[in-house]
Amino acid sequence: MQVETWTVGQKLTRWCLRGFAALVLMFLVAPILVVIPLSFSAGSFFHFPLPGLSLRWYQDFFTSGNWLPAVWNSLVVGVSSTLIATILGTVAAFGFWRGRFWGRSFLFALLISPMVIPVIVVAVGVYLAFARVGLTDGLLGLCLAHAALGVPFVVVTVLATLSGFDPTLLRAAANLGAPPLTAFFRVTLPVIFPGVVSGALFAFATSFDEVVVAMLLTGPGQRTLPRQMFSGINDNISLTITAAAALLITLAVVLLLMMEWLRRRSDRLRTAAPE
Repeated sequence: MQVETWTVGQKLTRWCLRGFAALVLMFLVAPILVVIPLSFSAGSFFHFPLPGLSLRWYQDFFTSGNWLPAVWNSLVVGVSSTLIATILGTVAAFGFWRGRFWGRSFLFALLISPMVIPVIVVAVGVYLAFARVGLTDGLLGLCLAHAALGVPFVVVTVLATLSGFDPTLLRAAANLGAPPLTAFFRVTLPVIFPGVVSGALFAFATSFDEVVVAMLLTGPGQRTLPRQMFSGINDNISLTITAAAALLITLAVVLLLMMEWLRRRSDRLRTAAPE
């Protein structure tokens, strides 16, 4: 067994890279972490050091008539748009993986374009299209718009998972008499399921955090949590917004941990699969 040896220069470079990565991570995360102590402040303004510790802002968040309906609207829109995006994105990814047709590259680029086009451009386009059919003042239009924003994440994630899938398994299922739909649900889906769930988590996070499209497609009675936070900054700054932000940070951490768990599970399944 050959033991890998590191020279002094390689070790120094390695530690410098690690230190630089740690500094970049601290630079990106530190402004977000400042919000969490503020959410426990006993004062009424953004002020450091904290005058004291209190849960008053969390109490205001969970007892207010504005914040809880916004959370409920965000959950309804997030879950609904995630279901639509996951189904459509998984089917589209499977079609791109299996199909070889003219214009495939152009269609794929068109499908994932919401990932690279500025959200304001998407929001204006969706508003002009939905205004013709009366979907600009309710949660239905927002669900459809957020589903369109979430589909690219599902397509990319599921395609990455399908890249390690052995297509001979589908041929074997067909030889055993399984119809294509049965083969997909009994053979393909269990293998790519971690990728499907990861894409769904990305789609949910995209919908739950989105504010630009929500501002154009919803009225005052259908405010989502990000839109309520944006309105709170403009109208009357309250530290309740820091409690809402802390809860969103917690949700993001939970989603990241779930995706990491799914990634490791997928790697274990792929490693345990027979050659």
